[in-house]
Amino acid sequence: MNNKAICKQAMNALFKDFDAEALSKSLTKDYIQHNPHVPSGLDAIINLLPVLKEAGLTYETHRMLEDDDLVLTHTTYANADVFGAKTVIAFDVWRIENGRVAEHWDAIIAEHETTASGRSQTDGATDIGESNKTEENKALVESFVTEVLINEQTDKMEDYLRDGVYDQHNPLVEDGPDALKQALTQIHNHRIHRVIGEGNFVLTQSEGSWNEKPVAIYDLFRVDAGKIAEHWDVIQEIPAEMAHANGMF
Repeated sequence: MNNKAICKQAMNALFKDFDAEALSKSLTKDYIQHNPHVPSGLDAIINLLPVLKEAGLTYETHRMLEDDDLVLTHTTYANADVFGAKTVIAFDVWRIENGRVAEHWDAIIAEHETTASGRSQTDGATDIGESNKTEENKALVESFVTEVLINEQTDKMEDYLRDGVYDQHNPLVEDGPDALKQALTQIHNHRIHRVIGEGNFVLTQSEGSWNEKPVAIYDLFRVDAGKIAEHWDVIQEIPAEMAHANGMF
């Protein structure tokens, strides 16, 4: 199986079938966890299965990207009170090693019924294109995040956007560059930890602050002909105490 299929198999075992035997075949025994509320190791995930099953958890993956040994999923989880709300949106990053999931990072946010742009947190383009431009698009997005979101050189924003178009899925921010400039007065990216891309979709996993609180920031961008055209994100506060010593990154 390719890495996407391995990831799908693990997600079905965990979030659909609640199958401990299948899960033990999909994850490594020393599975490394970065979700701040779940301990590391296979046993901790198996112990979570009855809770998820009793809650009636379901999931729908909207986008899946593969970049070397990493798979990114953009997913809605329903009946997900165990994750913090009835319905949540998550970016999950899964590292595949020898045919099994060996490590996991994520960020989770509650679903908003209404949004500033009128777009949902998950709708929009899904088809992966520009398969021959993955590295070029990753470099473009990393440069945008570094110059505009980290260094806050908002005068360079238009260099990266196509005719000023910026279709926004953050529930609190309207479309367009002006709304993004305003959002940057509250949300600050400090450091990029990972850049994951496939074709015209690129995600940056960053550390930052929101209203002076430390947060994990997952930004997914769609690139169109060398310009950034669309954006989704999940921002989660980093708790002072975690269920493990691995950190969120």
